Amino acid sequence: QRDNDRLLTTLKNLRDQGNTVIVVEHDEEAIREADYVFDIGPGAGVHGGEIVAQGTPEEIIANPASITGDYLSGRREIPIPATRRKGNKKKVSVVKATGNNLQSVTVDFPLAKFVCVTGVSGGGKSTLTIETLFKTASMKLNGARQTPAPCETIKGLEHLDKVIDIDQRPIGRTPRSNPATYTGAFTPIRDWFAGLPESKARGYMPGRFSFNVKGGRCEACKGDGLIKIEMHFLPDVYVMCETCKGARYNRETLEIRFKGKSIADVLDMTVEDAQIFFKAVPSIRSKMDALVRVGLGYIKVGQPATTLSGGEAQRVKLSKELAKQSTGRTLYILDEPTTGLHFEDVRKLLELLHELVDQGNSVIVIEHNL
Repeated sequence: QRDNDRLLTTLKNLRDQGNTVIVVEHDEEAIREADYVFDIGPGAGVHGGEIVAQGTPEEIIANPASITGDYLSGRREIPIPATRRKGNKKKVSVVKATGNNLQSVTVDFPLAKFVCVTGVSGGGKSTLTIETLFKTASMKLNGARQTPAPCETIKGLEHLDKVIDIDQRPIGRTPRSNPATYTGAFTPIRDWFAGLPESKARGYMPGRFSFNVKGGRCEACKGDGLIKIEMHFLPDVYVMCETCKGARYNRETLEIRFKGKSIADVLDMTVEDAQIFFKAVPSIRSKMDALVRVGLGYIKVGQPATTLSGGEAQRVKLSKELAKQSTGRTLYILDEPTTGLHFEDVRKLLELLHELVDQGNSVIVIEHNL
């Protein structure tokens, strides 16, 4: 809060000197402090792209078409739980953590609860939670190779079977990585196309529909659909492949169709459309269901990972966890998950995090949005 106030004061000082300041923001205080607001929507992706409302904050609040105005006015709100969970009486204790600026800190994290770690920027939240707790726990529970921040010991890890850090880092660094490959939906999609009568007649196996190996992919772009142009001193630039026109596959592979759609058409569908298209195929539909539940129904099934925002990447990771069979003994850690999210997206995210805790799991969030 203190950091936010300082930032807003600095921005207003710039304005008062005769400058024009434009911010892209979801923060309530920033919106209320603005002289003029554009509310773009009404939804995300294909459901957005319109100016829903514009004017002073008061005019946005008075506009019934604005979801942002609904939250600012109190017509909609993110509900506060009527009761707090009692947990399972178990805990994980970080004893005498001394990483970075931590002053021999000892903390008991209760399990089977939704726990928030907050404080000023630079206070040591990430050092305690990510660098110390997560990295030590992932070494012991997941067998990861990590270099955790120092502490005397961590007690209570026997109550957990795994620890997962759902961060905002990209789900992949090349166009070949996408929501379908990350969530595991691409395997049953390839299997489905390989099982079609025309595929069997031609002797096509699931590998034919992979863009990671030779056979069915476009060899000009190696299945990327894009050609990377190295710019040396500038970031690499991607341009559409002239051979396959971004389809990723060769002509023979694209001749295999299900309900009139090739596998390239499926990858170009929105998640919502794919959810309906594969409603009779549980192995695929369940992955699409999970993506829709985290509010990502608007993204493309095969959308390159390089085009997803940090918040979108984090929600793709969360959807993968939601699609798994819960053990009830998992610790999930999220670092500032509401960054870049609208009020409505925050509401949906909280519902999903509470669902994970209701299954017996533990959730720790590092957050300023309380």
